[in-house]
Order: sequence, then C-alpha cells, then structure tokens
Amino acid sequence: MSATASVAAEGIGVRFLFDRHRRVMSPMLAGVRGRKTEVWGLREVGFVAGPGEGIALLGPSGAGKTTLLRAIAGIYRPDVGRLTVRGRVAAVLSTEAGLMPTLTGRENASLVGTLAGLGRADTRVRMEHVKERSGLGSAFELPVSAFSQGMQARLGFAVAEQSDPTLLLLDEVHEALDHEYREVVERRAKRIIADGGIVIATGHDHDLLARFCERALLLSNGTVVGDGPFAETQAAYLEQPQA
Repeated sequence: MSATASVAAEGIGVRFLFDRHRRVMSPMLAGVRGRKTEVWGLREVGFVAGPGEGIALLGPSGAGKTTLLRAIAGIYRPDVGRLTVRGRVAAVLSTEAGLMPTLTGRENASLVGTLAGLGRADTRVRMEHVKERSGLGSAFELPVSAFSQGMQARLGFAVAEQSDPTLLLLDEVHEALDHEYREVVERRAKRIIADGGIVIATGHDHDLLARFCERALLLSNGTVVGDGPFAETQAAYLEQPQA
C-alpha cells in the first residue's frame, strides 16, 4: 500500500460550555439557559504532520491530548482556527468507543463494516479476518458487555484497521492490552508509518510510544508548549513540576 496522509492545525481552539450543574451544553442550549461556564479544551494549537510520521502527545491529565485527538478524528469541530486532515482515518479513542454492548463481537464488527459502505460479501470475508486479528476466539460470538477492557480494546483495534487507515489515532487504549497484543498494535503502527501514513498516539507507556514515535508534542492547559524529537520532548515533560 502506498499511503499519503497529512494533518495541519492552524491556531485551533475547542470550547466547552457547562451549565450550573456542570453539564455540557451546545451553544444553542447555552443561549436558552443563559448562565454558563466556558472552558477551552484547546487554545491556539498549531502543528503540521506529514507522511511517514509517528507523533506522541505528551502531557499531564487534562492537558488537552484527548481533545486534540478527537478534533483530528472529526468528533469535535474547532471553534476557532483551521484544521485540515487528509487520509483514511481510524480512531481508537476508548476501549468501548463505537461498540454496542448488547451486540456480539461479530455483530459489532459487521455493523461497522456496513456503516463504512462495505458490501455483504466483503463484510463476511473481513469478519473472519477481524476474528483472527482480535485473537478473541469463541468470545467473538459473545455480547461485548461480557468483554474485559482488554478484549474490547482488541476488538476495537481489529475493527478499526479494516479500513486500511493512512492516519491512525490511539488514545491510551493500547495500555489496556496484554503484552502480546501491544506488539500487534506496535507492528501495525510501524507499518502505517513505513507506508507513508501517520500515527498519532497518547498514553503513559512512554517506552511503547518511543518505539514508533520519533516526534512528540507536549501539551499543557490545552496549548502546545513543546514540539520536537521524542526523547527531548519527554525530558522536558518529566522536568515539569508535577501537580
């Protein structure tokens, strides 16, 4: 596969509105309820990612790493600035994201394939690959509600890669996986990068991130405060006073 992908963020900001009970509101609802609290999850974020890059997002909890990944995935639309994403995106942003607990692993995988526009024959072929790739065995036929977090992460990753992504987004889900399956994720990430795609990932397992991310962005309070080689950016993060 010859893949191309790119991400360009130009001064993007993502704003959250909360009512007096700390419930998230849409801008329209905020106009009706009146009193609100405004919190910026991202502010003036700018960076460019090109083909063949593995990028880690580093920073403490609440720094904006998940918000940035969700903006790139198209879940959040920036309130200010411009975000341009090119490529086939596969996002695994939580162990249960996109999975319906009452459906079996096979039914979930088939539903995702249908939503992606795959035909019946193609979906059937891919389902066997998803089953094999997930390593779930007979559990693939059980409701997802019976799965552990690690099993959900296996299924989510196996389903996500069926789109042959050129841009893979990972938000800590690989840390719910056992050692064996972490190697599966690592190999896949390296292959996407080698083929000219992009992998952007966050997590607290820095040793794993360093194996497929040569570059890192350091976030603090929703702003990028560092951008450079992984080792240098990691050192800057670890030197920060910890709350």
